[in-house]
Amino acid sequence: MAAEEIVVDARGHRCPVPTLRLRRALEAAPAGGRVRLYADDPMARIDVPHFVAEVGAELIERAETDGGFSFLVAKPQPARPEDR
Repeated sequence: MAAEEIVVDARGHRCPVPTLRLRRALEAAPAGGRVRLYADDPMARIDVPHFVAEVGAELIERAETDGGFSFLVAKPQPARPEDR
């Protein structure tokens, strides 16, 4: 069963607001948690993937929706001691 998504609706806001709201939601999410961001600022198409890579999260899905974009982002799991 898929983990429950945290939904962040940043439609109507210009960058950097969508990315800042995504950051806040990822900080609050448990490790491995998923956050779905809805945004309609064209810059989100560029800013969100760059932010996700910068923080080490995973961009699971990116789609164009009615007049905007949807991004599904997974918060990274903490490193296990045997992986270090």
